[in-house]
Amino acid sequence: MKEIMSFIRTSKVNETKFALANNGFPAFTCRKCLGRGQKSIDAELLNTILEAGELPLNNVGEHVTEATRLIAKRFFTLIVEDEDVQKVVDVIIAANQSGNPGDGRIFVLPVLEALTVRNGESSAEAY
Repeated sequence: MKEIMSFIRTSKVNETKFALANNGFPAFTCRKCLGRGQKSIDAELLNTILEAGELPLNNVGEHVTEATRLIAKRFFTLIVEDEDVQKVVDVIIAANQSGNPGDGRIFVLPVLEALTVRNGESSAEAY
């Protein structure tokens, strides 16, 4: 079993939910979260901007402020069989890909065990 975690744009939640359900994966968790990607800025450029005392009104100034601002995102997580991982990843990408920075990130992790709270059973069926 694998856990698939994905961070996506808030505007893509409904598309993602429907895409997962329509492809046979109706069980997932979705949570609100705040975060930002891995944008970076050259340290020398940042120092030059900060020494000037104000941010320029262009993409450089936006880039600097973006590095400190947390952006609303949605966090989806679901547990699937190993053979379904690529299908789920493809579904999430298809529902969220715009070709622009900020489309999201997907992580795949192993699940070592699943337990049913009701009876304590440990099995693949527990999830």
